[in-house]
Amino acid sequence: MNAYVGTPTSRVDGRAKVTGAAKYAGEFSANGLVHGFVVEATIPRGRIVRIDTHEALKVAGVLDVLTHANRPPLADKDEAWKDEVAPEGSPFRPLYDDMIKFNGQPIALVLAEEWETAKFAATLVRIDYEQLEFVTDLEAERGSANEMDKPHKPRGDAKAALAVAGLRHEADYLVPTEHHNPMELYATTTVWEDGKLTVYDKTQGVQNVQKYLCSVFGKKPEEIRVLSPYVGGAFGSGLRPQYQVVLATMAALALKRSVRVVLTRQQMYGLGYRPMTIERVALGARPDGTLDAITHEAIAMTSRYEDFSRNDTGWAEQLYKSPNTCFAHKLVDLDVSTPCDMRAPGAASGVCALECAMDELAVALKLDPIELRLKCYSDRDQSEDLPYTSKQLRECYARGAEAFGWSSRDPTPRSMRDGKELIGWGMATGVWEALQMPVAARIVLTANGHAEVSCAASDIGTGTYTIVAQVAADALGLPIENISVRLADSTLPQAPVEGGSWMAASSAHAVLAAAEDIRQELARLAKAMPDSPLADIEMHNVTLANGMIASNGKNAAAVSIADVMRHGKIERIEKERLNEFAEDKSHARNTHSAVFAEVKVDEEFGVIRVTRVVSAVAAGRILNTKTGRSQIMGSVVWGIGMALHEETQIDHRFGRIMNANIAEYHIPVNADIHDINVIFVDEPDQRINKLGIKGLGEIGIVGVPAAIANAVYHATGKRIRRFPITLDKLLE
Repeated sequence: MNAYVGTPTSRVDGRAKVTGAAKYAGEFSANGLVHGFVVEATIPRGRIVRIDTHEALKVAGVLDVLTHANRPPLADKDEAWKDEVAPEGSPFRPLYDDMIKFNGQPIALVLAEEWETAKFAATLVRIDYEQLEFVTDLEAERGSANEMDKPHKPRGDAKAALAVAGLRHEADYLVPTEHHNPMELYATTTVWEDGKLTVYDKTQGVQNVQKYLCSVFGKKPEEIRVLSPYVGGAFGSGLRPQYQVVLATMAALALKRSVRVVLTRQQMYGLGYRPMTIERVALGARPDGTLDAITHEAIAMTSRYEDFSRNDTGWAEQLYKSPNTCFAHKLVDLDVSTPCDMRAPGAASGVCALECAMDELAVALKLDPIELRLKCYSDRDQSEDLPYTSKQLRECYARGAEAFGWSSRDPTPRSMRDGKELIGWGMATGVWEALQMPVAARIVLTANGHAEVSCAASDIGTGTYTIVAQVAADALGLPIENISVRLADSTLPQAPVEGGSWMAASSAHAVLAAAEDIRQELARLAKAMPDSPLADIEMHNVTLANGMIASNGKNAAAVSIADVMRHGKIERIEKERLNEFAEDKSHARNTHSAVFAEVKVDEEFGVIRVTRVVSAVAAGRILNTKTGRSQIMGSVVWGIGMALHEETQIDHRFGRIMNANIAEYHIPVNADIHDINVIFVDEPDQRINKLGIKGLGEIGIVGVPAAIANAVYHATGKRIRRFPITLDKLLE
């Protein structure tokens, strides 16, 4: 019998993707499909005085131009616009009224028979504004920051401990605004069918979008169905419904026709983003490296209308022992769109600052960076004084250092060379939460030995189709080829948005629970068969394997599942289970990593190359070592982008993003990526869940930017605290 869980199983949806059979939100068609193109505001704050659509409407093929003045009815209460992951505040409402909240805000939708026609006609829409005073510069406004609830309670007296510390390090680290640039543009195709809508949307949560649309448009659940079978990258940008799904649905209701709205790359910069954050970290240490005090304050940007924040601070309490700690998170309200989650929200930025500060402390103490971290290592989550379900971070340090060759490192900056290039070696720690959410799964087993597994969960490219098939195949004792998986349809069993690294653990255990119900049903039927070899078997003492139901133990009696179902006169067994995890407050649940990076820096030109990365990850049981490795490799690439490339640049005179394209918004390309070695550290964890799964989506990026920044310092002797680290900063 094949055992699939824990093996390098190829993606079950791989063939569909490489052959083009997999359809994305902007690829579904319908009879009489109408195309929409968005007209955006060109001021950051104010109101619309007049919209002139006459010239646009004269263009042949243009059907209508929707604005706040002629759109279909929309809900008028804030609560109706709040999706399941909305932050505090008043959510943005596209085409709701004449107020402008940010530059790039959608203010009209041109509808035409052809996309090119709609795009051209959009250039003919004329808008007069009354512009109001605005601010978009976080650094200039940092003094106006409002403190949010503290992510962790302060312990001891950090201020006093810092004042008398034998050695103190304090510095600001700036992580800039970073925008999502998934391969697939945000798109929605809304199909009109006799008053009912089938909405194909790029989203990480179809049921979230379905409930949101019903609330916004006052529709019954049976009137709107949302599907997102394939997603070409999201990682946080699709957690909330984006405005194009509202516009496409609005247009379909107005025209009583099917409508598609696809955003351009530039328009996607009006969606969510990782917020610019100023991270101030202070560490007080004794000469031996033990910490007496840690403080971490984050000042982040948000919109005027919603308070978006994530836990940038407080990670130190899960990594390093200190009797005195204080953490704070502050927000500055700006005339911008609301930020959103981006891979490892909070941790990617906050741990970057923390781990750069730890490296600076190691240099000041003349300690090896790993030695410092081991001296301060915490076996308990100090914020609540809890043990971990499992924590193999020490082993991550050891395995990663050995694979990287860390013992050969000369700690003196500028001491290692390769011809004209300076070589730098740096390392950092990663940490993330191991979260689990209620998820339901349905399994239909048919007499021919085929099983269909269905769940409303999305697959955002991480491999959910595959791991669901793996778990089902093992639990039902079937070849993986006999498992089909249906996901991302709002009519399927419930699932939350896919994010936070919780979907693998959550969906896998829902599948296990449904499979257990099927096993019990088969056992009952098998016992009732005439002359059954399993007549006297106890219900719990059977297993499913190779299309058979068999008793456990040597010389096990067995009967085929097909025979069992035939004798039971049933063609199918259908079971659905909601897997709700019991909340366990007795232990902390986290994933961990140790990241080692090598950079080579051209001494004359300042060009930085990341030539090697070793990422040693402890994340419980790895369901699929092939797709899991791919997850970590992709995370490392993104971390290289954070360290060296990514920065959204705003001209604060106009409140306008100046590099809203992937020619000027730099992201890593193939030439930037070299050797990446992923090591999975064995971490059995039966306390967290039955399979010991923790999730991999976020942990792979955490620590990568800091490891690279620390390597750049080691190579050049220059400490760059303002990301991304670019050659102009090195050559200053």
